[in-house]
Amino acid sequence: MTWWLYLLRCVDGTLYCGIALDVEARLQQHREGKGAKYTRGRGPLVLVYREACGSKAEALRRERTIKRLKRPAKEALIATGRP
Repeated sequence: MTWWLYLLRCVDGTLYCGIALDVEARLQQHREGKGAKYTRGRGPLVLVYREACGSKAEALRRERTIKRLKRPAKEALIATGRP
């Protein structure tokens, strides 16, 4: 199983970072208001980045690293073009 790290852009311009086994299914959960509390009411949501990780532990470490980045660094990551 491949775990994925993903970034969503919310309608207010903020970025949300999460992990999932199935990014498309998780995105649908967010859109239906069944995902993270942060994304509720911030739609429409757009998947702007995803990155394959070798394990759940690796995905969690990567998520923690990305959440600590400043916005310009996150935007640079998005610019690499892996939606």
